Amino acid sequence: MEKRQVGQTGLLIETLGLGGAPLGGNFVDLDYGQAVELIRAVKDAGIGYFDTAPWYGFGRSERVIGDLLRGSDYVLSDKVGRLLKPGAVENPLDYGMIDPLPFHVVYDYGYDGIMRAYEDSIQRLGLDRIDILLAHDIGFFQHGDENTRHFKDLADGGYRAMDELRRAGNVKAIGLGVNENQVCIDALGIGDWDVFLLAGRYTLLEQTALDTLFPACNEVGTTIICGGPFNSGILVGRDTWNYAKAPADVIDKARQLSAVADQFSIPLAAAALQFPLANDIVTSVIPGPRDAGEFAQILKWFNTPIPDEFWLTLKSMQLMNGDAPTPTGN
Repeated sequence: MEKRQVGQTGLLIETLGLGGAPLGGNFVDLDYGQAVELIRAVKDAGIGYFDTAPWYGFGRSERVIGDLLRGSDYVLSDKVGRLLKPGAVENPLDYGMIDPLPFHVVYDYGYDGIMRAYEDSIQRLGLDRIDILLAHDIGFFQHGDENTRHFKDLADGGYRAMDELRRAGNVKAIGLGVNENQVCIDALGIGDWDVFLLAGRYTLLEQTALDTLFPACNEVGTTIICGGPFNSGILVGRDTWNYAKAPADVIDKARQLSAVADQFSIPLAAAALQFPLANDIVTSVIPGPRDAGEFAQILKWFNTPIPDEFWLTLKSMQLMNGDAPTPTGN
């Protein structure tokens, strides 16, 4: 499978990786054995890039990923900004989690909090390294007005901690793992970032990142990992978008996209998965399959031929940004 470089680091990752949220039971009832089966299927397909976070099942995703990657060749991205403290939350489903570990989250984007989060993740993983370290869910999408304080913590100390870990060789790349464009643009003003893991903002449904974020990243050599290529499920036939029930206008656009896909006899999900990688700034796309069967389907979609006329039709119908690069030669 093709590999691309993360930022200017020399670190290469596969263009298709595994998003680890479902491995922690986020929005899906998946047990340890099913998680093991999924990770093994990914490895058997020749994929070695995995993403996880403390947030996913309050440590569950990290634990199973660590168990399956230990002693093997891998590239792993993990996240900081949340510390896990003893004491279970009262209603896990309020957080979209099924059977998480008995912890709760404390946000800390400051110097000491970032260092502690990194060390805690290394311990939970049982691994001797994390390759890509991402500040997780900084931004107004997650924090609202509280983000002013959190971003100041990142600017005043958290970035310095991440940069020190990079300079010391503990991690190879640093960045953000977020759902919004603006916070990435803001972050470019406080430091030198290798990569942004951006979920949902550069997809077949939405290309807002093209307006200002991608040009700004291109200027400094920051690359993009695309999370959420199916926009939380709306592009694979579900009714969810941005981790909630999709509004009417989003449902309508998804239906229009699906109608064009039907016209060309291709799965809409295949187009959604392949589209981001046509842009040179995108290093990898990381869907979050919920089991090994879903991963097998994703692998088929990833390799499905898509005619050039499909993309031209979407642009002629103004269903996508006319300046967006599209795959060719399929």
